Amino acid sequence: MYTLLIIYCVLIALASLFGGSVPSLVKLTHRRIQLTLSFVSGVMLGVAFLHLLPHAFYKLGSIEWTAGIGLVGLLFMFFMIRMFHFHQHDLAVDLEHDHKHKQLCDHENDHHHVHCEDHGGSVDISWLGLCFGLAIHTIIDGIALAAVVQSTSPTGLSLAGLGVFLAIVLHKPLDALSITSLMAARGWNVQQQLTVNLVFALMCPLGAILFAFAIDQNVAYRDLILGVALAFSAGIFLCISLGDLLPEVHFHSHDRLKLSGMLLLGVLIAFVIELTHQHDQEAPLEKPRVSAAGEIGS
Repeated sequence: MYTLLIIYCVLIALASLFGGSVPSLVKLTHRRIQLTLSFVSGVMLGVAFLHLLPHAFYKLGSIEWTAGIGLVGLLFMFFMIRMFHFHQHDLAVDLEHDHKHKQLCDHENDHHHVHCEDHGGSVDISWLGLCFGLAIHTIIDGIALAAVVQSTSPTGLSLAGLGVFLAIVLHKPLDALSITSLMAARGWNVQQQLTVNLVFALMCPLGAILFAFAIDQNVAYRDLILGVALAFSAGIFLCISLGDLLPEVHFHSHDRLKLSGMLLLGVLIAFVIELTHQHDQEAPLEKPRVSAAGEIGS
């Protein structure tokens, strides 16, 4: 099980590193980013409903606790986004705006001696809030990945947690891209961008490995911890897909059919993965009992 988790973590880290390097490799366009976001939204939506929530119920044995913990996860991510504004995915437009503004300022300084903000020479740390929020988010992604891999026993060629892995590995490059693009726009050099990108890429594997280790140290509460982590992660995925990514792409008047098609394709892929996956052949656990102190018991 650790072998599969490590393979997933390595691939996610490489994808994140690639995403942070995209601005220097590929010409970003508004349409490409929006289509990608719509597809990732569909995958995350399908994974949350078809994989994370059912597995959480199998472990907790209570639909009330599963839904309640999922709601806590959704609200947690909602307030994280509100506090740190850390999903800035319309980067093609933002960077083009920054570039045009810099050119305009250079032109005015040359001909009219007007003082403008120097985007290229100044060093702004406004990206720190973005980076901090995304770091917490990616650690939670790692926990979700470890939880679903630990809760599933792969048989034959079946890969435990494939849907969750797919959602993360497709989404993580966009997060890394947000950080390095904002750093570039604020005047940080390439070496500094690479360093931050490397640290960020290691956050998801760190969360996954630490959570897997913690589970092994608390075998008696294994199902309870896994159930809570899966339900909480489902709420996170739902918030990101419905409250963050989809509003950015589906309020656009252009490419509606293409964006909707990419969304449905993402959901379909999550559905196909779930069809080919075999759930644990066990009945849900007994409904957890709550003590007078509010603690969950068996």
